[in-house]
Amino acid sequence: MAIGPVQMLVLGFEDPKFTGEIIAELQRLKEQDIVRLIDAMAVQKDANGDITAIQLSDLSPEEAQEFGAVVGALIGLGEAGEEGAEAGAVAGAEALEDGHVFDEAEVWYAADTIPNGTAAAIALIEHRWAIPLRETIARAGGFPLADEWIHPLDLVAVGVMAAEEAEALKA
Repeated sequence: MAIGPVQMLVLGFEDPKFTGEIIAELQRLKEQDIVRLIDAMAVQKDANGDITAIQLSDLSPEEAQEFGAVVGALIGLGEAGEEGAEAGAVAGAEALEDGHVFDEAEVWYAADTIPNGTAAAIALIEHRWAIPLRETIARAGGFPLADEWIHPLDLVAVGVMAAEEAEALKA
């Protein structure tokens, strides 16, 4: 099983208005094999502090165990070589027996950290589009030297720093 890069998103929502639009977009991306939702958990706290939590995953329980085995094997390989890979595969598969990375403890942790009238979500998203690109680069003898995301707000911050430097030079 080839896995793509996995991104963890942690999102906050003030005065959340969930209409199903986010789930529909994730479904569209899944159908196009662009991303796959490994696991997601959303926690909403109403004005009275009552909690509603949901979990979603694109993986069947069997796929989740297979994913856990691959991740566990990679971690085990790094920790203790081939023996570690075997032990890690078993541990990883067992850890995802219920099909979810996030468990009830994370629900209560998230609920404790958000104020009433808000929501939070955490999602593990596998970037499926990157698998063929990664394999093509590897066949060409390439390997990653750096791997970072640049977000729009990062670009705004660069602009702010440039403005501050320009202002400092005028002084």
